[in-house]
Amino acid sequence: MSNSSWANEGYLVVFNIDDEVLNELNELRWLNQSFGIGVIKLESEISNSKILLPAKEREIDMQTLNMLIDDSPEDFKPFIKDINKQIKAGFDTHVKVAGLDPVLDDEAMQKYIEDKGIKAEKNESTLSFSPHF
Repeated sequence: MSNSSWANEGYLVVFNIDDEVLNELNELRWLNQSFGIGVIKLESEISNSKILLPAKEREIDMQTLNMLIDDSPEDFKPFIKDINKQIKAGFDTHVKVAGLDPVLDDEAMQKYIEDKGIKAEKNESTLSFSPHF
């Protein structure tokens, strides 16, 4: 969770987990209350995905971010420069940022899901953390 302390917004994405099990996961509520981490339940049919707990948006901790940039490998600095270009251009304008996966429209996302054979099945769960800044 230390990665989330300097992030503007962060989500934990859950896939293939029963609603019944999800309702019993108090730890997710704790992450939300303590760190502002939101929870998204991802469905193989994207339009059925839903935000279960919204993330709390906060100001970016610039001091920590600058420390991370200074202490990071050299290839991280161009990434941050690209992110700054995106922020300046606005989020309605696409700026190519090296190292990021492409943003897919609905049709491309559905094709990706089919190509990868992603199907909603019971008794399997996958968790991933995705900080945003």
